[in-house]
Amino acid sequence: MTLDLTSLDPCVHCGFCLPACPTYAVTGDEADSPRGRIVLMRALERNEIPADDPAARQHLDTCLGCRGCEPVCPSGVGYGRGLEATRELLARKNGLTLLSRLLLGTFGNSLWGRPFFFLLKTLRSLGLADSLSGSGRIGFGLGMIAATKPVHRDGVPPRNTKGDPRGTVRLFTGCIMNGLFSHVHAATRRTLEANGYKVIETERQVCCGALHAHAGDHKGAVRLAQTNLAAFGSGTEPIVVNSAGCGALLKDYGHLLGRAEGEAFGRRVSDVSELLYAAGPRPGGELSVEVAYDAPCHLQHAQRVQAAPLAVLSAVPGLRLRVLPGSDRCCGSAGIFSALQPTMSRAVLEDKIASFAEATPRLDFVATGNPGCHMQIGAGLRAARLPIQVAHPVELLDWAYELGGVYGSKEYGIRSKE
Repeated sequence: MTLDLTSLDPCVHCGFCLPACPTYAVTGDEADSPRGRIVLMRALERNEIPADDPAARQHLDTCLGCRGCEPVCPSGVGYGRGLEATRELLARKNGLTLLSRLLLGTFGNSLWGRPFFFLLKTLRSLGLADSLSGSGRIGFGLGMIAATKPVHRDGVPPRNTKGDPRGTVRLFTGCIMNGLFSHVHAATRRTLEANGYKVIETERQVCCGALHAHAGDHKGAVRLAQTNLAAFGSGTEPIVVNSAGCGALLKDYGHLLGRAEGEAFGRRVSDVSELLYAAGPRPGGELSVEVAYDAPCHLQHAQRVQAAPLAVLSAVPGLRLRVLPGSDRCCGSAGIFSALQPTMSRAVLEDKIASFAEATPRLDFVATGNPGCHMQIGAGLRAARLPIQVAHPVELLDWAYELGGVYGSKEYGIRSKE
């Protein structure tokens, strides 16, 4: 295949990207920075080094793909697209690792995914994931599963019967979100309905393909994207997503597929925080908690959505919101990166966990809008034995609405639970 690196053409090797790169901060190696990796990509493009060169592959494989370098680049380099094109080349020439194939096959295939997620939820519900979590590789993985449990359990109120003054939206359910975070989907539906949206389901939708695209499995990502285009059709209803990683790729389906239908689909996609921000959102009951917001890379850097999640959290009376230093830096999750590159992943996470540990007064929650970040940070907090929970912003808003009687209000059109 011809390696298309035109998105990297504006690079003048100024070095502004170096301080923004989490892996460069860990190793101090120029080859582990965006500038150094661009040099390697160009060398591959010119056939100056072979695609199976172990050193080049190591430096490119340990890139998180967080795109934190893009907002600080004065030249507008599209590093993320260049990286994905390069990883596609490397995957075609060298193949994917067995672990990559297993993970991508599980997430991209509902027949494999259902029993896999059932097993993980069983470990979570029995308390085994929590009790066996720790700092070792297996313990950390169990900590990631334990971190997915809901922060607030309550009955599901009836749906809004007062109409939909803000219009109808379709919920994108995804794979990991559907498998381990169905409670976040429920909170998304309730909070959107409470703010005047009608939320409907879409059958036959599948994984967004982001994990595949980031790993270099371009064909797998395209296959999943085409399935989603067929499932959602050519309607105009907004598509709401509550996973930052999914949202970034869904909005970029035009580039992935190279088709006008993909562009039209991408324009329909909004993060749940964007829709709630457009609606206000309405305030809920008082929830007296200390919360630090940690921005998912693919929401802050890729989608450039920054104010909306803060507005959602600020709509909760009593919630004391903080944005700590380093909140815009990658946590080290990066899709399946934490499984493929555990040492680098944990090294990137260390400073973030230290920041949470040092926060005064002590935090009750870290809020973040991406499942990988949620699980990575949650596992890190458990490994450090810090009694801090991780929550999606809509979970906290949903909890406040329950406390404030929003779901039982006349305006919402339903009776309070007895």
